[in-house]
Amino acid sequence: MTDPQLRTMPAGRTPDISSEQRLAEIRREAGLHGAVKAQGIRPAGAPFPAASEETGYYGIPLLKEPAWTWEIPLYFFVGGAAGSAAVIGAIASYTGADRKLVRDAQWIAAAGTVLSPALLVADLGKPSRFLNMLRVFKPQSAMSVGVWTLVGFSAGAPAAAFAGFLQDRFGPSLPLRIIENAGQAVSMAFGLPFSNYTGVLIGATAIPVWNENVGNLPIHFGASGLSAAVGMLELMGNDKSRALQALGIGAAMVECWEGFRLESKAKPNLEPVKRGLSGAIVRTGGLLSGPLPLVLRVASAMTSGRQSKRLRRFAAASAIAGSLLTRIGWIHAGHVSARDWRAPLEIPRTLIAKY
Repeated sequence: MTDPQLRTMPAGRTPDISSEQRLAEIRREAGLHGAVKAQGIRPAGAPFPAASEETGYYGIPLLKEPAWTWEIPLYFFVGGAAGSAAVIGAIASYTGADRKLVRDAQWIAAAGTVLSPALLVADLGKPSRFLNMLRVFKPQSAMSVGVWTLVGFSAGAPAAAFAGFLQDRFGPSLPLRIIENAGQAVSMAFGLPFSNYTGVLIGATAIPVWNENVGNLPIHFGASGLSAAVGMLELMGNDKSRALQALGIGAAMVECWEGFRLESKAKPNLEPVKRGLSGAIVRTGGLLSGPLPLVLRVASAMTSGRQSKRLRRFAAASAIAGSLLTRIGWIHAGHVSARDWRAPLEIPRTLIAKY
């Protein structure tokens, strides 16, 4: 710290009494107020640049905003619904449930294996970048594990759907049945982590709002993906299944708990999911994924006939919209959180001094 008096001192000059007095005043000011308002200097030829409280050194902020574009939240949404649908379809097949439910779940999962890589490659910009991610496998990297999970899921889900389609068209066949069962087993094994690994992916970063929820985001995204898959299956005509109704109620209850957990915490790192546009999107997504479908599903269980069916369809549509908004809101909150670099350090703006 210095002032014009000290700034004009020639290089190599021995400090005199006046300069020593000024240094003592600066120390006293720092001790009393916790900050010094005197403007600093940058010595000629110094190896460090001038710093800005907004951009740090070299014009680079303390935290870098995510470079993800609109394709990523959509990729998160599609992956969550497709992975959950694969698990539902496999369990339904193994337990002898309605074949229409099994087939619809298989096709949702298969569609996800087409849309997910397309969205990921669109965000990366070049297909070669996606292929380069497959050159190595790093168990300690959520991104690497996620990409390989997508590859495994993309191998099993289409095989199960295609084999099932051929059996429906041309009749049962032992080879096709083996292919379908194997595809279901693979898609179920990879579908469960594929539905919620994105929560691990964004939590394992330095973005404050994401890192603060590293333990809950996988559960949050998993329940949200499950509710979306259940909603899609019900809108495809499987709205008489008690199992789907139970899964929808369970997922909505988990989403209600996640919303309560977020609202009950008062931390600076959580401001992006409570304030501004990002907070509005996250809260709207939580409302559509949790309380609203829960009330509608309970109400549908207490009624019958056409009214019950209508309420379940409203709950299904609400859950799908909520799942999509949840992903959009959390990604946007990450951008907001990275821009305010004071929040992770919990440093008030009034204590930031320009040097």
